[in-house]
Amino acid sequence: MAQRSARSGRTLFERESELAAVDEALGALTGLRTDGAEPADRPRGALLAVAGRAGIGKTTLLAEVRRRAAARGCTVLSARGGDQEQRVAFHVARQLLQPQFAGSAEADLRASMGSWYDIVGPALGLCAPAHGAPPDPQGLSDGLDWVLTHLAVQRAPMVLALDDAHWADPESLRWLASFAPRAEQLPLLIVVAYRPDELPDHAESFRGLPGRAGGRPLDLEPLSAAAVARLVREALGTDADDTFCRECWAVTAGNPFETVELLAKVRDRDLTPTGTGAPLLRDLADALKGSGLIARIERLGTSTVRFSWACAVLGTEIHPALAAAVAGLGHEEAADAADALRGARILAGTDTLEFVHPLIATAVYRAIPQGVRVALHGQAAWCVVNDGLGPSAAARHLLETHPDGDTWVVHQLRAAAEETLRAGAPDAARRYLARALREPPPFEDRAAVLYELGSASLLTEPATTVNHLRAALEEPIGDPELRHNIVYRLSQVLAHSDRLAESSDTLAREIRLTGDARVRLRMLAEQFMWDAFRADEPDHPSRSRRLTKLADRLKGQDLTERYIIGLRTWDAILRGEPAHIALHHAERALAGGLRWAEPDRGFEVPVLVALAFMYADRPGRTEELFAEGIAEYEQQGWRGAHLSFAYTLLAYLRYRRGRLAEAEDFVRAGLRIAERVGPGTPAHWYAVGILIEVLLARGQVAEATSTAEHYSFGPPFPAAVVFPDSQTVYGELLLARGLHKDAAAELAAAGRRLDPRGIRNPAWCPWQLHLARAESHDAPERAVATALEAVARARQFGAPSAVGQALRAAAEVSSGSARVKHLEEAVTHLERSPAAYELACALVDLGTELRRTGRPTEAAEHLYRGLDAAVQCGADGLVDATRAELVAAGLRPRRLHSTETDTLTARERAAANLAAQGRTDADIARELRVDEPTAVRLLSAVYRKMGTEGTGLAAALKPT
Repeated sequence: MAQRSARSGRTLFERESELAAVDEALGALTGLRTDGAEPADRPRGALLAVAGRAGIGKTTLLAEVRRRAAARGCTVLSARGGDQEQRVAFHVARQLLQPQFAGSAEADLRASMGSWYDIVGPALGLCAPAHGAPPDPQGLSDGLDWVLTHLAVQRAPMVLALDDAHWADPESLRWLASFAPRAEQLPLLIVVAYRPDELPDHAESFRGLPGRAGGRPLDLEPLSAAAVARLVREALGTDADDTFCRECWAVTAGNPFETVELLAKVRDRDLTPTGTGAPLLRDLADALKGSGLIARIERLGTSTVRFSWACAVLGTEIHPALAAAVAGLGHEEAADAADALRGARILAGTDTLEFVHPLIATAVYRAIPQGVRVALHGQAAWCVVNDGLGPSAAARHLLETHPDGDTWVVHQLRAAAEETLRAGAPDAARRYLARALREPPPFEDRAAVLYELGSASLLTEPATTVNHLRAALEEPIGDPELRHNIVYRLSQVLAHSDRLAESSDTLAREIRLTGDARVRLRMLAEQFMWDAFRADEPDHPSRSRRLTKLADRLKGQDLTERYIIGLRTWDAILRGEPAHIALHHAERALAGGLRWAEPDRGFEVPVLVALAFMYADRPGRTEELFAEGIAEYEQQGWRGAHLSFAYTLLAYLRYRRGRLAEAEDFVRAGLRIAERVGPGTPAHWYAVGILIEVLLARGQVAEATSTAEHYSFGPPFPAAVVFPDSQTVYGELLLARGLHKDAAAELAAAGRRLDPRGIRNPAWCPWQLHLARAESHDAPERAVATALEAVARARQFGAPSAVGQALRAAAEVSSGSARVKHLEEAVTHLERSPAAYELACALVDLGTELRRTGRPTEAAEHLYRGLDAAVQCGADGLVDATRAELVAAGLRPRRLHSTETDTLTARERAAANLAAQGRTDADIARELRVDEPTAVRLLSAVYRKMGTEGTGLAAALKPT
């Protein structure tokens, strides 16, 4: 920008420490050290922040940073926040990134950005928003992260300089504040300047800096009297006397900007820099700011004043022709005004104008009479649209005008809101629509504006969305389709706000009013869906019968019919109908297509259909559907609650397949996303519940307990049905902690809640299995009855994993021959299922029971198989328990031929030798330089191959 280059050659006084920090950071970034030390192995980025009050020299310091970076061959990205542009979404992001893609053809942009093009392109002004649902803010932030990371690596080393960050638009500032700590992992130096007392809360990361920056910003202090004297003599000559220099420091308080401007005025007036001229300095200083500055502009003439006002309204990067149009001046008159303002050091630049300093811009803007300022913003909005810059550019001006019932204003604001919402900035869209509502819109358009306003608030303020949509329904609505869309959106936001009963009632009322059969069917499908998630649904069996009757006669001809068939699939799973029936309906629902990111539809039904395959022991099909769904989410830019659900449910799938380490990784990723969405949301309940299940399976009871405490996972439970069922997971946690009575109470309560609703499939919710275990301590006979009832329900459903799991629970509460019989049958079923963890548990249980009944050979076989399966699953607790059982069994090694010991790898043999010496798993891991789970897996392989344990390894390793 013109002003920056004009001032960049000035000497920087008393900024040696700040420049040293900049040089150090640039040296680490480029590998060129100025202190004689060896360069780092790889370029290292950093985040530097420069804080200080207005005029203290932040802009000058950033100009020097850019100059030094360019001299070292760095790619430099530069942007500046603006007082007038704070409410223009992605204004700063566009300044930074748009020039890097200037002149590129669409094909080249798509090639370089890949799937991020349609998500990030609209926000950066590189393309028009695509049709369909807009990206969520988190997805867009992730896309911007990718673009900046890609540029930083591709065009390294890179320096990003942001001036006046306190005035950056919220969308850009939130993104940069979250991205900035990552600079250290990239060849990227980020330098940010701001006024500390004006920095918004969402940019707090700039106040506490990571790594080499020392944990705090670089605070710029006013210049000392000596520095001001040097500045005076550099500008006015060495004959400036001490009295004059001292007075310059006194009237400016050491503010660098005010000092430089004062010296410029001294030069203009040919004032002698001696003691005799010193008394005049205070008057000159007063003329540089506030009323003195305005008086100075007014002396330049009426046209020049109007032109300065127009420039202040337009903000930064002002085009002279546009400023002339806003001011109502002809070309020549505007050119003269611009020349006069440049001469007075108010403006700088030619093709693009800019105020010499933000302090001047603020003073001019505040000096405009209120009525004139409003009129100028209105004129600016009209000129911007007339100039072809579009409604989004005009919207910020329209926000400053007074409501006047102007339909043109409403039209522009609605168009700007649509553009902004589709670009991924719902907060900005909401501001525009709220202002359109105050205009007000024509009577017949009021409902539409309320609907658009509610839709814009959907992700950020669901309670506000409900109010807007309910208000829209109270307006006269001439377009039936608009009314239906309002009802769909209202029911959706109520459901996602854990107000499922209100959601269902809203749809029920509208179903009675509509005469369109297809619309009624769509609303019925939505009502069926939200009722399926109601934990307090009063008449689930009746709804189930109606759903069955309706779905069985539908052909799946359109999306609504397929949704109903998909809900029939899920109902069959919950009620425990034979698995083949549920799978039949699942395939019917999928036959015509069931996308996860369907515009104006929820993602719930496609997810439920995919999970049906998991419960019916076809997890591969579920994995395929999840992979497709996640790809749709990412392509759409949905990386908030949608992606959290996908990752956590994928973790649940891996958990049920016995891949516990993978499950933990996925669920923690889902939980991180859920935490960004917000605590207490359904996504949060899903993630925490699944994480606790996985931790319990891995034997990490203490961590599961601390997780539940940290996230307040316990009563009261959400009104929405989540899976795994939260109350059942909580009961299972109590049981694992040995709190049998408390566990029995919670699990019995879960049964009383689910059974009357016809939800009786132990594959979906194994509350009976855990209840039987809890009851066995005080009421063993009741425990057996509870477990056997669960077995009967599992047999009705027919999935081998469900039957095997239920039989294992029945064995646990049984005794004698019944125990062995149940376990043998459980192993048979589980061997035909994908439930690897359950199989490992059943094998260990069976081996343990066989040892106690005097069948050691069979016991050893099952224990070794169970140990191997437990290791493969990552069930650390089960591994320890199985090894303890093997030791208790006193199993001795069988004599081996040398060819058998040769099957051990070198690392397995080393692990075996250490174990034979009585070394612990931790010792073995340290000796072999592996982690402890790897050491356990090595020993498990030895036990499996050699049929031995513990100190018996020494004999087994000797040649026969």
